[in-house]
Amino acid sequence: MAERTTTASFPGAAALRQTGRLYGLGLDVVRLTFRRPFQARELIQQFWFIASVSILPTALVSIPFGAVIALHIGSLTTQIGAQSFTGAASVLAIIQQASPIVTALLIAGAGGSAMCADLGSRTIREEIDAMEVLGVSPVQRLIVPRVLAAMGVAIFLNGMVSVVGVLGGYFFNVIMQHGTPGAYLASFSALAQLPDLWISEIKALIFGFVAGVVAAYRGLNPKGGPKGVGDAVNQSVVITFLLLFVLNLVLTTVYLQLVPPKGS
Repeated sequence: MAERTTTASFPGAAALRQTGRLYGLGLDVVRLTFRRPFQARELIQQFWFIASVSILPTALVSIPFGAVIALHIGSLTTQIGAQSFTGAASVLAIIQQASPIVTALLIAGAGGSAMCADLGSRTIREEIDAMEVLGVSPVQRLIVPRVLAAMGVAIFLNGMVSVVGVLGGYFFNVIMQHGTPGAYLASFSALAQLPDLWISEIKALIFGFVAGVVAAYRGLNPKGGPKGVGDAVNQSVVITFLLLFVLNLVLTTVYLQLVPPKGS
């Protein structure tokens, strides 16, 4: 009993337990993804649902993101006399950084919150407990399709944000700042490389996985009835945001160390 009390009162013990359970849920999702029967219908339904609530907000957010990056970089390159590299700097910043982050934020804020609310309502109605009593794995039946759907939608939206952001950056740089279209495109082709697109898609895939797992974990562990479901939704969004920024820092650092810049 003394050992149990010491463990419970250890500073940060609750956070460590929650982190371990979240990590365990992520491992269960990976393990059960390859186990039959695979819930193909649930996957299609969740893919369509997450895409339907995320496409329009993502498209609307990607336009000002591309505009802000293009305007700031265009102003900076003009001050230092490197205006010919505005296109490359803007496009690489959008593809490598802005696009996967915007995608992840919208997946977590729109799709992840809806996923968490759905699972949380099922939990407080004891549907999850009933599935376990019947011998049905809630992770395999409900969570795996939702996480895979979030990953698929993230990859799709990342490509859309990249295209919309690049077009928006081109418009604001060439039209608003009176840049040269030929120089914009030439600098991009001179400095950009295929791994820049691959790291963007890899980031989107990992971010979608994290957003789905965090939303599912908080949805399976609400506290205090219906009010607890609302609190779980808010917590899932905040936790996902924090994890995404940390992961983005790690992935960007690893990428810059492994892949040398073009022309170096």
